[in-house]
Amino acid sequence: MPWKPWLGAVPASSSTSFRVWAPRTGSLSVRIIDGPLLQLARDGEGYFTGSVDGVRAGARYLYRFPDGRERPDPSSLLQPDGVHGPSEIVALSPPVTPPPATPLERLVFSEIHLGTFTSEGTADAAARRCPSLVEAGFTALEIMPVAAFPGARNWGYDGINPFSTHAAYGGPAGLSRLVDAARVAGLRTFLDVVYNHLGPEGNYASDFGPYFTARHKTPWGDGLNFDGPDAAPVRRYFIESALRWVASAGGGFDGLRLDAVHGILDDSPKHILQELAEAVHREASETGRAIFVIAESDFNDSKLIESYGLDAAWADDFHHALHVALTGEHQGYYQDFADEPVQVLSSAINEGWYYRGQLKSSIAKAHGTPARHLPARHFVVCAQNHDQIGNRARGDRLSLLTDTGGMRVAAALLALQPALPLYFQGEEWAAPEPFQYFVSHGDPALVAAVRSGRHEEFKSFSWAGEVPDPQAEETFARSRLDWDKRDSPAGRAALDWHRSLLKLRREHPALQSDSHEAAEAWVEDQTLFLRRFANGEEVLLIASFANGAVSATLPAGNWLLLFDSSEADLAGARAVLKGRHAIVLEKRT
Repeated sequence: MPWKPWLGAVPASSSTSFRVWAPRTGSLSVRIIDGPLLQLARDGEGYFTGSVDGVRAGARYLYRFPDGRERPDPSSLLQPDGVHGPSEIVALSPPVTPPPATPLERLVFSEIHLGTFTSEGTADAAARRCPSLVEAGFTALEIMPVAAFPGARNWGYDGINPFSTHAAYGGPAGLSRLVDAARVAGLRTFLDVVYNHLGPEGNYASDFGPYFTARHKTPWGDGLNFDGPDAAPVRRYFIESALRWVASAGGGFDGLRLDAVHGILDDSPKHILQELAEAVHREASETGRAIFVIAESDFNDSKLIESYGLDAAWADDFHHALHVALTGEHQGYYQDFADEPVQVLSSAINEGWYYRGQLKSSIAKAHGTPARHLPARHFVVCAQNHDQIGNRARGDRLSLLTDTGGMRVAAALLALQPALPLYFQGEEWAAPEPFQYFVSHGDPALVAAVRSGRHEEFKSFSWAGEVPDPQAEETFARSRLDWDKRDSPAGRAALDWHRSLLKLRREHPALQSDSHEAAEAWVEDQTLFLRRFANGEEVLLIASFANGAVSATLPAGNWLLLFDSSEADLAGARAVLKGRHAIVLEKRT
């Protein structure tokens, strides 16, 4: 059967039912604010249930323990007064517009952060920008996490409730309107969800049950309990969350981006990732939709696709090699890509990712698995994303680290390589605003720890410079996108370049196969050649990373120049490219 709300508070016409897993207590009540107190019934699995007549959507409630402690609902859909306050009963209003039929291999992602994507910082404001994203060539909108977090400002990865929508973004209703607006414009919608940890402030899950286990350690502390005693309800909790977001009766999203799955530790015979993917795909089958599950992972592990059944995985080697080739930075994790980065980049394009079993010096062991046999639709690549920008000390974008030529080269490679391309908000017009790390925690000790951690993180980067205060409101304000720059001469020029490339990707017959056998990348000096061929057609991208002019020999054939990021000199079988420079050619028969 298609999914229906099950955990938390589920309103009906004249009552609301409650269900919460709390095996650590023998009794539990639900207190309706300005209303009754109901003693809940406990079953054999530790779930407490009950129904309250006359209580409808909009009412607020807390769970009360025998010792008088009151806690918000771990499955709350809305925390109108913040993560420590009462939960609000919500009647979900799913989008009404059918999703577009864009298949996986045609996805081009625009990743956005609701708080900084617009000056208003709301889902409704983002909805008004959806037509502009389609005009730029995007087919999918990926929204960074929206789960309730402490304070007013946060990236979203400190969320404490994986069912909720941050109130200041517009709550569940505002998010549903955004999904609807995206569908009307022609965008598939994806939500970034965090199933590897819960945030540190307002996290009351352990009061209810053994959601965490000391058997597994993650960068955020104890791992989530996906494989120990009482793990089954924990597994169901997160699978219910996934279904809440993608089901037609829930959020209506077309897919999920699972944050940092290398932090989801599970020794069960069936990994939680496989169980989650099966549940989401079953919902898709039962409702006649295509719903995708995409993993962020730095493991370069084809098992995510082949064993767990996920639809795609992030492939960061493309970004790292491209970044080193354009900026020359080689400290921290960039050291693994510092040796001939253009050659490494071409290998990542050909193979899906570069590290597929070789020794990786930063971890001193072999890394990755072969992946060339997988279609490129199973990989998501980028030139920039929230992590790669925001996890720099000052959050500076690529537009501040390379010249216009370098930006044009990055755009051409990202658009014309065969994997699924992802762009960070404003990248299509070379937005200069940084995306800095910001929080607004209420716990002074936690604020001090975050500040200290940011300074410690950048000790190995000599170019890092001063680290902005993550708690300061101006750090958040600096990160807000300025849409007026889109219409500046520089913004329009960058946008036209991106739009033309993405139109070519969408329409040219040579670019319609995502088999790695239908793409070939190679390097001559500091120049990368990328040849794509399908349906009897060929397209050739030549991208120079050199500081000065280089002469490139064209493959045999009659080539017609389609796009030129600068002013190439073409004569016979040779092309002279000047500095960082990209040209795109079509083979004529």
